[in-house]
Parts: sequence; structure tokens; C-alpha cells
Amino acid sequence: MEYEHPKHIVAVSALLMNPQNEVLLLRTHWRSDTWEMPGGNVEVGESLDKAVCREFLEETGITIRPIGITGVYYNATKHVLSVVFKAEYVSGEIHIQPEEIQEARYIEINESNIDQYITRPQQKSRTLDAMKAKSFVPYETWEVSPAYNLLSRLFNE
Repeated sequence: MEYEHPKHIVAVSALLMNPQNEVLLLRTHWRSDTWEMPGGNVEVGESLDKAVCREFLEETGITIRPIGITGVYYNATKHVLSVVFKAEYVSGEIHIQPEEIQEARYIEINESNIDQYITRPQQKSRTLDAMKAKSFVPYETWEVSPAYNLLSRLFNE
């Protein structure tokens, strides 16, 4: 039997909260039954922290700074590895691309009302995990050729 290289999709999303502790969520056209954190697929050669910033900006018009990873999740059916970040606001106002995003807004979410907004169980656990996270998983991006060069590091220090 010939070896087949794994074919997985890597996706990222981020939890951003405003000063009122509301979470920025959105609804897409193809998943309009639920609200979810902004995010999307990582492009070939793109680091996870850069990907989450790019996707967040594309979907919301807001520039973020990732501060840590709150969870890693795997969809065994579609072979998607999802990495969730917690982020800080940098700049911008909500501005959506209507061909992809139906609506984006800050919503007060908690365990008692989450079902009113987030209908998919995997999105609920990711959102609640990110909201409750007090510490983060270390994350580094390295360039290893021709020499070892640390490009970025996120760590709860």
C-alpha cells in the first residue's frame, strides 16, 4: 500500500469581547441558522496568528491582536482542525462583506442564553471555552530554513 500524505484543513477563529463583555459574533449565508466567532481557513504557508487576523479583518472590518489559544478542536468527518484564539481589539468598526456575511454584532452571551444564538454544539463549546479561558496554550511560528528564526510567540507570561 502506498503512503498517502494527510489532507487536513486547518481553520482559525477568535473570541473578541468589548468593554461590556459582549462577544463579537456573526452569521454567514451558508450557516445562517447559527451565530459564530469570526474566522476561516488558513492558507498554505500562512501562520495561524496571521490567518486569524486576516480572517477576522475580512469578515468584520476589525483589526485584532491574538493574545493566546483557548482551544484546539477536530472535526473527524470533514478533517478540519480548528484553533481558537482569544484576541484584543486594535482598531476598526464592524463592516461586513454582504456576499459572505449576513450580520455581525456584539452579543451578550452566557451559559443560560447561548442556545438562543449559537445553535451548533461544536460552536457552543468553543465559544464558552474561549470565554472562560484564564490561561493560554503557548504558540510559536518558526522559520527553519536556512536557519532557525522565531517569527512570533504567544504565551501567557
